[in-house]
Amino acid sequence: MRGTGFAAAIIAAIAVGVAFVTYGHAGSSASGETTASVVDSHGDLHVPHTYRATYQYLGSWAVAADQGSGAKELHIVYSSPGAVQAYRSHGHFPDGAVLVKEVYAAATGQMTTGTVSHADTLKGWFVMMRDSRGRHPDNKLWGDGWGWSWFDANNPSKTSSTDYNTNCKACHVPAEGSDWVYVSGYPSLKP
Repeated sequence: MRGTGFAAAIIAAIAVGVAFVTYGHAGSSASGETTASVVDSHGDLHVPHTYRATYQYLGSWAVAADQGSGAKELHIVYSSPGAVQAYRSHGHFPDGAVLVKEVYAAATGQMTTGTVSHADTLKGWFVMMRDSRGRHPDNKLWGDGWGWSWFDANNPSKTSSTDYNTNCKACHVPAEGSDWVYVSGYPSLKP
């Protein structure tokens, strides 16, 4: 009888140890996968695979149509886990925070509520990673405290941007005072 109880205790201890190691490994692996899915060792950014499930919705922008009513584009923006809380606490995005903007061509039509625009065709993504450490000084897509990259809808893992100064920064100049991000459009950043 004593041998059976001892063996059961050993098996239970091993099971707890395996569960602990597996859980700890899964957490580390998930964290590592998240980092690897955003930036590689050369500083090349990528659209994170699970951003819709794991990132927090920040807000949306509608770009008005050049003529007529409605929108020509809709921009839907997400932030990496913890970025919103850190921003609320400190007034800026923390090092390593990632922003993902989906850019859709919009379709506009009449509905019972009036003229309505909705997301239609994905055009691509714009990804930014906060960099207060100067991670990749030799990569032309990093500077002014961020990594910057545009990705066409057909290729979320390879940017079509070549230099953030010419491809990205010009659109963000009006937001320089808020760390290059148009924070006014993100209600979740407000306390």
